[in-house]
Amino acid sequence: MEKKFDIISMGRAAVDIYAYEIGARLEEASGFSKYLGGSSGNIAYGCARQGLKVSMLTRVGADHMGRFVIETFNKAGVDTSAIKEDANRLTGLAFLGIKDNQNFPLLFYRKDCADMGIRSEHISEPYIASTRVLILTGTHFSKEKPRAACFQALKYAKKHNVKVVLDIDYRPVLWGLTKLDKGTTYFVSSENVSTALQEIFPYCDVIVGTEEEIHIGGNTTETIAALKTIRSHTQATLVLKRGAKGSHVFTKEIPNNLSDARLFESFNVPVLNSIGAGDAFMSGLMRGYVNNEGWEQALRYANAAGAIVVSRHGCAPAIPTRIELDDYLERSATIKRIDLDKRINRLHRVTTREHKWEQVTLLAFDHCHLLEQYLIKEYNMTPTEYTPLLKQLKFLILKGFYETTDSLALAGRAGILCDDKYGQDVLNDITGKDFLIARPSEKAPRVPLTFNYPNIGLEMSYWPKSHVIKCLIAIDGDDDEALITTQFNTLSQLYHDCSRTDHELMLEWLPRTTGKKQPETIGLIMEKTYNLGIYPDWWKLLIESKAEWNAATRKLEAYDPYCRGIVLLGAGNSIDQMTDLFKLGSKEKWARGFAVGRTIFYDAAKAWFAKKISDTECISLISRNYAKLIQAWQQFD
Repeated sequence: MEKKFDIISMGRAAVDIYAYEIGARLEEASGFSKYLGGSSGNIAYGCARQGLKVSMLTRVGADHMGRFVIETFNKAGVDTSAIKEDANRLTGLAFLGIKDNQNFPLLFYRKDCADMGIRSEHISEPYIASTRVLILTGTHFSKEKPRAACFQALKYAKKHNVKVVLDIDYRPVLWGLTKLDKGTTYFVSSENVSTALQEIFPYCDVIVGTEEEIHIGGNTTETIAALKTIRSHTQATLVLKRGAKGSHVFTKEIPNNLSDARLFESFNVPVLNSIGAGDAFMSGLMRGYVNNEGWEQALRYANAAGAIVVSRHGCAPAIPTRIELDDYLERSATIKRIDLDKRINRLHRVTTREHKWEQVTLLAFDHCHLLEQYLIKEYNMTPTEYTPLLKQLKFLILKGFYETTDSLALAGRAGILCDDKYGQDVLNDITGKDFLIARPSEKAPRVPLTFNYPNIGLEMSYWPKSHVIKCLIAIDGDDDEALITTQFNTLSQLYHDCSRTDHELMLEWLPRTTGKKQPETIGLIMEKTYNLGIYPDWWKLLIESKAEWNAATRKLEAYDPYCRGIVLLGAGNSIDQMTDLFKLGSKEKWARGFAVGRTIFYDAAKAWFAKKISDTECISLISRNYAKLIQAWQQFD
């Protein structure tokens, strides 16, 4: 019978708060990143990245962190139907740091946390029966009631021929065996823990552990003796992880010497952070195991996934995708520094995108200079006078956007492009809603390219990662080579900043001189961009002919099959003119929609400045124009 899931992962799901500064003591760290955490949660997340059908069985707090955990799973494609919110417990936290490549301070905040609130009555027999594999981790056996829940799940698994995989995941601090600040103490001898684990072993088909974890499972610090003790309790396949050395698999009897067991060698990579490598190892291992590829291939996946993660910051977000892992395995012999490999880093960036935008209709109102100059010219206004007016206008435009997207049910298919100079309230209001949000980085209309902030990379680090960074670069095909080089060097720095801060980049190109755009120029600009190692996630272009579409398509096919696509800009065209452009391009493979502004809002804005229309009328006029443009796009799409 076809199973709904390949894997159900049961156990810890929490939040990792990772110190951003490498080399700092946790006491000194001042900047942190927030990631999904908990071994079972990381494994579920990693298995989903390997293309498996995964469900997570756990509990989270009815709090901000719990919602973050659920949302993160959902974005990764993990089924969350069995994750329940606990109103009486908070989601568990862990604070982590990277002092050097041997020391990773770790503090668990898990006293009576939500995932430890799982009980036997929370375990559904039909749900457990719906998977091919049930994965459990050791921590939930450390307390009586979650332990009982795990055994309930094990009994249902055995009843319905579900394979059981145990990651021993021994954390002495979580068994109450060390001081609370000893999160990275990996072994403390305990007969009680050994006995508890040995009661689980008979239920298992696969048991995975480090040498320290095998030692606690076998109640001895002699590895072979420990393996033999575990074998006396179970016929499960035993997988021994030995870090940088590699791993072993034991399907039958245990040899008398470890040197007699085949070593599946790991990959030589620089170590930044070893925490989380085991969870990545499990995700690779399960890919091979679930797909019946044999233990040699499963361990190849596992060792490679673990190697990739130790070279990166964080646990769950560092786990490679299936595409990324396959690329690394294909090229590993030629990769000297995986952390510096541009292709691997690029693949990680583009194959972990959380939102798939098949089509997007953007209302662009990031205009500042245009509106400032209009108010100065027409009304002789000073910055003190026009600043509050422009802030008010931006919010009226947003209301027009909402009016249209609500009436046409466009959540997930629409968005805005807005500045933070006058539109910060707009950005605050729309962030967290199901819309694409882009914001400009450049100081228009400056040539050469100049940014709004002296250090744009630092400024971007304060912006939500969901915001797309838009950059307009104005270049003529016959510009002086020195000017072109200056502009592209500046753009290159922005691209690297976006890669570092994990923001997507939308690159807008327009000719510097009106009327100088030639049909071949788009292709030349795109080729120049890619040859410099700049890969925009989006292109924002004015494409006015089939020849230009053909040129853009050829460059995307040749250089970047992972590009999100092209959105058409308006350049002040009328709705009728935009309709003609939509007719020309909307069915092109790389066409994703439009990013148009003045066509929609400028006439309404001027009438509102002149007090010829009210706020409500301004909103309605913008909404109608936006709706007309959307309908024009949709009639050809």
